[in-house]
Amino acid sequence: MSAPAGPRKGRGAASNASGRFEAQHREAVDDGWGTQDEPPMPLRTRMEVDHARSVISYNASPDVPFDRSINPYRGCEHGCVYCYARPTHAYLGLSPGLDFESRLFHKPDAPEQLARELAAPRYRPQPVCLGANTDPYQPVERGLRLTRRIVEVLHGCDHPLRIVTKGALVERDLELLADMATRNLVSVSVSVTSLDRQLSRRLEPRAAAPERRLESIARLAQAGIPVRVLIAPVIPALNDEHLESIMQRAREAGAGGAGYVLLRLPLEIRDLFVEWLDTHYPLRKEHVMARVRDSRGGKDYDAAFGTRMKGTGLFAELLAKRFRLAAKRLGFGPEPELDCSRFRAPVRPRGPSDRQLSLL
Repeated sequence: MSAPAGPRKGRGAASNASGRFEAQHREAVDDGWGTQDEPPMPLRTRMEVDHARSVISYNASPDVPFDRSINPYRGCEHGCVYCYARPTHAYLGLSPGLDFESRLFHKPDAPEQLARELAAPRYRPQPVCLGANTDPYQPVERGLRLTRRIVEVLHGCDHPLRIVTKGALVERDLELLADMATRNLVSVSVSVTSLDRQLSRRLEPRAAAPERRLESIARLAQAGIPVRVLIAPVIPALNDEHLESIMQRAREAGAGGAGYVLLRLPLEIRDLFVEWLDTHYPLRKEHVMARVRDSRGGKDYDAAFGTRMKGTGLFAELLAKRFRLAAKRLGFGPEPELDCSRFRAPVRPRGPSDRQLSLL
């Protein structure tokens, strides 16, 4: 039996519904003892080891400006209810709901494995993105330092790096990132979805507060690191009104570029998001979902390449025009091209599978 749906302090999803591959589904029932009226038990984060055989993931998507990424963690403690990575937890036999933000997986040997992959004779460098799926600077990173060690590997061999985060912990690595920036090897995108603290707390309960992310933009810019603001996702009738003000505040803080992504609701995210609206904004639910469908050809989601990030229809066209006008007025520029020519393959770390002795 699953716990009844409802808000949990510090968590984004309102329930823990089974993933799409599960043969059984759980739901809360009233047993006559009033248990559904009791507050839910505290939900603590659990860490498990990820046994993946590679650390670099490759993609051929025309919608993203990179063909490879590194995700130090599966699942994300930030708890963003809209996170498009949630459905991946179903592959692990877990719920894309509360499991995604409380049962996390990490790979302790990811930096060593990365060095081996970069040292492979056939490897050819292109910018690698940290944070394409889950946030590399989520709270557990403070103790585990996986992202820090991965950045050290990339720094050591002059490999170009893009970072996407909404975590202020990125400031911990300013020294490394600033050094990489002097050689045109790094850019950082900081996600800011709203300037409304209450809305942000409900949408992204364990992410840094909006003003704290703006401080991160300022500190990155002051350190000479190219930094952009990413408004993702833009949610119709909920946070789209903040688009220009976020861009204005980010520009004042030092951001040199900007981008946005329209809300995406693939697979289990659709039900989780509607459940979240029922919990926090029940009077806006129908309006929000109507605008979502207006932007997705009458559906809750359309995964077609070329339109899945920005949507279609009148609302999507108006949003795109607003963004273009604000970007031009504020003087935002394109994302910088990073230098791949400096890459030096690291010395291949020796592991149990390396049976041949080195000549040197």
